[in-house]
Amino acid sequence: MWLIVGLGNPGKQYDCTFHNCGFMTLSVLAQKYNIRIDKLKWKGEYGKGTICGEECLLLRPHTFMNLSGQSVVEVMQFYKIPLDHLIVVYDDIDIKRGTIRVRSSGSAGTHNGMKSVIYCLNSQDFPRVRIGCGPVPEHWDLADFVLSQIPKEEQDTMLHAFEEGVAAIEDILSGKPIPGGRNRGGGHA
Repeated sequence: MWLIVGLGNPGKQYDCTFHNCGFMTLSVLAQKYNIRIDKLKWKGEYGKGTICGEECLLLRPHTFMNLSGQSVVEVMQFYKIPLDHLIVVYDDIDIKRGTIRVRSSGSAGTHNGMKSVIYCLNSQDFPRVRIGCGPVPEHWDLADFVLSQIPKEEQDTMLHAFEEGVAAIEDILSGKPIPGGRNRGGGHA
């Protein structure tokens, strides 16, 4: 079994914010494979289905971003999922909007949700798909920006990034090797 986690914040006020890129990518993935993410357990919302011939559990932690690891570790322990069968999808302000970066491991950088996941798992050796939402515009506070609504004129660009994120997840599940750092989408990070 694979665990695919989209990081974000629960609640309507966060639905279309940059910080919820993980949640939105998971929604695109779930819709493509007709998986309902509607069950509550492990401090999150989840659904199960088959993607690329692999049994997958899709998880949206409801712990709020900074405590995401609590939800992830509960699922990992319950199903005894190995680290190389975990994929985490999240926003990254250090990557240009509309692009993605795929890594097989690495640090959390400045992302508090990933810091929580890495801390709770005591490892950073798992695949991740980073959805570019940067750079932070001048005169914006970082927290205010990531919690701001994606502007209408950028929603198509971000939807394309979510679709590229889904393609990257499919590549990982299909066993394609993850290069040191692969950028996909409308530009290079």
